Amino acid sequence: MALFRIHASITNVCTVRFLSSSTLNLPKLQLSEDADTLSQILLTQHNPFHSMECSLQLYGISLSSFLLDQTLLRLQNSSKVALPFFHFSKSLPHSPSLLSTTSYNIMIDILAKVCQFDIAWQLIVEMDKTNIDPDSSTFMILVRRLIAAGLTRQAIRTVDDMECFVALNDEDRSFCFCYLLDTLCKYGYVKQAVDFFNKRKSQFRPDLKMYTILISGWCKIKRIDMAEQFLKEMIDRGIEPNLVTFNVLLDGICRRASLHPDERFQRTIMNAERVFDEMHHRGIEPDVTSYSIVLHVYSRAHKPQVTIDKLKEMKEKGIHPTVATYTSVMKCLCSCGRLEEAEVLLGEMIRDGVSPSAATYNCFLKEYKGRKGVSAALKLYRMMKEDHLCEPSMLTYNLLLQMFLTWGEMETINEIWADLNGTLSGPDLDSYTVLIHGFCQKQRWKEACLYFVEMIERGLLPQKATFEMLYRGLIQSDMLRTWRRLQKRLDEESITFASEFENYPLKPYRR
Repeated sequence: MALFRIHASITNVCTVRFLSSSTLNLPKLQLSEDADTLSQILLTQHNPFHSMECSLQLYGISLSSFLLDQTLLRLQNSSKVALPFFHFSKSLPHSPSLLSTTSYNIMIDILAKVCQFDIAWQLIVEMDKTNIDPDSSTFMILVRRLIAAGLTRQAIRTVDDMECFVALNDEDRSFCFCYLLDTLCKYGYVKQAVDFFNKRKSQFRPDLKMYTILISGWCKIKRIDMAEQFLKEMIDRGIEPNLVTFNVLLDGICRRASLHPDERFQRTIMNAERVFDEMHHRGIEPDVTSYSIVLHVYSRAHKPQVTIDKLKEMKEKGIHPTVATYTSVMKCLCSCGRLEEAEVLLGEMIRDGVSPSAATYNCFLKEYKGRKGVSAALKLYRMMKEDHLCEPSMLTYNLLLQMFLTWGEMETINEIWADLNGTLSGPDLDSYTVLIHGFCQKQRWKEACLYFVEMIERGLLPQKATFEMLYRGLIQSDMLRTWRRLQKRLDEESITFASEFENYPLKPYRR
C-alpha cells in the first residue's frame, strides 16, 4: 500500500496527500449498465409510501454483490434513496452472500457524509452481530467524516473504540494513527493533531511518515517556523527526510506566500532556493513536483514570460512536465489575458502525450467567465464532451452552472443539469447550492423552491446560507404563502422518511 501520494489539487497546485480515501476499503466506480439502470430506477421511482421491492420486482432485477456496491456508489449523493435500498438488500434470501464489509463501508460513508453518525454507528454494531467483520477502513471512513464535520473529539474517541470491534496488528495501528493525523491536518486541526501525536507517541515509534504529515499540517496553516522546527526535531531523532518531506516544505513556503509587493516574491524565491540547496546537500535530487511548485510561484505572481521560460528550462534538463505543470502555466497565461498562447500550449501538451485534466479546462472557463464569453465557454464544454479527452469534474459542472446562471442562459443550464444528472454520481450539495443561490439572485423563486425540495428528497442537508437566502427572499417578495407550503412539504418529507425507518435514529434535516 503506497502511503505517500503526490497529486494536483483542484487548482492544480502540486501538493502532497499521504493517505487518500483510495487507501480505504472503498471500491471505485466501474462501468456497469445494470448499475446505471438500477440507480436511475431508484432515483426516479423511489416512494417512501411503497415497498422498494415492488419497483425492483417490476423490472425483474436480481442483485449481486458487485451490483449492490456499484449501485450504492452511484447513490452516494442520495442518502435517502441509498438507505432504503441497502435495507431492502438485507431482506433478500441470499443477503449473507450479498452483503460484505465493503457494502457496509459504502453505506456508512454515504450516511456520515450527511452527518447521520448515529445510524453509521448502528450499522457498525449490526455488522458485528451478523458476522460481517468491520475493518480498520470502516472506522477511518467514519473518522474522516467526523473531522470534516468539526467533531474532532468524537473522531479521536472512534479510533480509541475501534479495537473493541477489530483486531489490529502494529502495522494497522500505525496506519490508523497516521490516517487520523493526516485527516486532522487536512482540515486545519493541526494543533489537535500535534497534541494527539505528543500524547500517544510513546505507543508508537515516530517515523518519517508521521513527521512529514505534521510538517505538511503546519505548512497548511502558514506556520513555516513550526514546520522547520519539526523538521529539525525529526533529523535530531536520526530520521532522515526524503524527497516528499522537502516537497511538502517547499510547497508550504511557496503556495501560501504573499507575492506582492515584489520584495515578497523575491523573498519567497530565495526561501525556495534555500530548500533546493538543502536537498542537494543531502544528496536528494529535486523531481518534477519540486520544479512545478516553484514554477507555480511565478504563475501566481502573474509573470507569464518567466513562467514559460521556466517550463522550457525544465524540458531542457530532461524533466518531463506533468498535467499539473502545464495547467499551472496555462492558468497564468489565461489570467493575464494571453488566451491564444494558452491554447497553443494546450495543443503542445496533447502532442507531448500529456492528457489535459478537468482543472486544465477550468482555467479557460474562469477566464471566459470574466470576459462574458458565452459562446466560447459553451464551445469548450461541448468539446470536452465530444473529444473524450477528459470527463468534466464536479467543479467544472458547478462553474458552468454559476456562469450561465449569471448570464441568464436557461436552455444551456437545463442542458448542463441534464448532463450532470446523467453522470455516475449525479449532482452534489455544491451543485444544488450554486443552482438555488443563482435562482434566488435572479428572483426565480419557483425554480429555487423546486430544487431546494429536490435536494432535501435526495438526503442532502442544505447549508445555513442557502436556507436563509431562500427564506429571506420569499418573505421580502411577499410570498409568505409559498414559504408556508415549502415548510409543509419539508415537514411531510421528514415524517415519511422517519416512518420509513423507525428503527434508525435519523436526525431531522433542520437548520
